[in-house]
Amino acid sequence: MRLQRTIKNEVSFEGIGLHTGRHSKVTIKPASRDAGVTFVRTDKHTVIKAHTGSVIDTAFATTIGYDGVKIRTVEHLLSALAGLGIDNIIIEINGPEVPILDGSATELISIILKAGIAKQGKKRPFLRIKRPFIFEDGHAKIAALPYNGTRITYSIFFSHYSFGEQRLSLDITEENFAREIAPARTFGFLKDIEYLRTNGLAKGGSLDNAIILGENGILNSSGLRFKDEFVRHKVLDSIGDFSLIGFPIYGHIIANKSGHSANIRFLKKLLSTPDAWDILTEQQIPTSPVLHINT
Repeated sequence: MRLQRTIKNEVSFEGIGLHTGRHSKVTIKPASRDAGVTFVRTDKHTVIKAHTGSVIDTAFATTIGYDGVKIRTVEHLLSALAGLGIDNIIIEINGPEVPILDGSATELISIILKAGIAKQGKKRPFLRIKRPFIFEDGHAKIAALPYNGTRITYSIFFSHYSFGEQRLSLDITEENFAREIAPARTFGFLKDIEYLRTNGLAKGGSLDNAIILGENGILNSSGLRFKDEFVRHKVLDSIGDFSLIGFPIYGHIIANKSGHSANIRFLKKLLSTPDAWDILTEQQIPTSPVLHINT
């Protein structure tokens, strides 16, 4: 079991939101141990806890809210924090959506590392999967299995000639996250953009912050960062979503054709099935090494 973590110094970044197209500035500040992750809409004087109970929308992004105030597209920032094992943090934002930056978590990783990581004088509990737990939601299926560490296996399928099925399975460590997951960018289909914008979404989307697939292939001149970048980004999203359970997960999560909606429903169903998991304290952690992530 590791010590809880926050950051040493506050740090800021800014940019436009993927869906709203609006400019926001984000300031990340250290928080005391056991505080968890808290968002503050400074322009609305509203505090929103990063937890499954705060999720109010999962259409094309994960949106949290409280008392009518929303913060859209929190999953990439949450994923970066989880990937680096940051447990306690205050995130101040003066707009309705976390900036998309380049559509991945690479810049976010650099921003957090620039702030520095501080260990706190208290151990971090884990949520351990005790028995197989299976959740199905339409075409999506997610299973959580006992595992000596933290592992994610993810499969997606799209009927597009550029790619069909992609699958990735790996143990989640800080090194693996930074190298194999964080650089993967969000993606979308050109044919869907008009629909999204008609419905008030993707107003800030561009070739600078997303991979766009047209009928004849990828429109980005830079190409892909990974041959299987699409499934890697799905893993990135899921790590951010899974962090909303409030504890690092000690187990193997297997997801097939899942997205934000299924991820959040899976977490809520898992939390309501207490015989499938327990909370490991310092005295209960196995003696074998633990691979950790704040999911």
